[in-house]
Amino acid sequence: MAKELMPGQKRITPQGIVADLMLLIWFVFSLFPIVWMFMLAMKTPAEQTTTYFQFSPTLDNFATVVSDKGTLLTSVDFKSAIVQSVINCAGAVLVSLLVGIPAAYAAGRWKFKGSDDLMFNMLSFRFAPELMVIVPLFVIYNATGLFGTTLGMIWVLQLVTMPLVVWILRSYFEDLPEDLEQAALLDGYTRTKAFVMVALPMVRPGIAASALLSFIFAWNNYVFPLILTDTGSVTVAITKFLGGGGQAYYNLTAAAAIIGALPPLILALTIQRYLVQGLSLGAVKG
Repeated sequence: MAKELMPGQKRITPQGIVADLMLLIWFVFSLFPIVWMFMLAMKTPAEQTTTYFQFSPTLDNFATVVSDKGTLLTSVDFKSAIVQSVINCAGAVLVSLLVGIPAAYAAGRWKFKGSDDLMFNMLSFRFAPELMVIVPLFVIYNATGLFGTTLGMIWVLQLVTMPLVVWILRSYFEDLPEDLEQAALLDGYTRTKAFVMVALPMVRPGIAASALLSFIFAWNNYVFPLILTDTGSVTVAITKFLGGGGQAYYNLTAAAAIIGALPPLILALTIQRYLVQGLSLGAVKG
């Protein structure tokens, strides 16, 4: 006779053990590259390719990356690249929010023939490979003087962020009871004031979630900054530490990657309360 289980207690079975073991293997496999990157970032140049787990940890690589020595090695000012990336990504997210929030509200509130097709066309910008549009963008940017400018990068990165903002917030406005806005209209509010005073505050978690996801997608973009600007970005600057002519600074590349991951992480921790609430309410759904 099987022993009765207490509340919350799990029966041990061979199938359960195998499933837990497979989950553990997957967990180790997923996190090992991150662990390896941290280990590599603390190795000396002599240890980066000759040792695995036995090395003398040092933090000098992080100091080198953000110092003038790192600039001499790569001809790229990593600190300036981070600042420029923050400006580019924040600007793209801001433009996407200013345009995307009203667009998402309209898409969630008013349906017309072809509205779903229009939304799918907007989402298709995320499907298209960046390399497919980079040549015409390069020609246009050279002809209009946008090449290598902050305005040009903000403009092209919002192509990455805008579809995310519209699609995420559209589902929020669809789930928001329309009766709340109707009550505001009966109280004498205009449609615009009802949107700003009633609907907008209720979707703040969705705005936080969409803003963070958009910032991360823009921050991780590599093709557009590589081709459309000579000032570079954090993703381009990181790869510069791989060097050329047979000289590769893997330890400095790992240290630069860790430093480059800090801004999105800090942003996520800053808006963590809204982010958890926004994702738990099903912000990302079709």
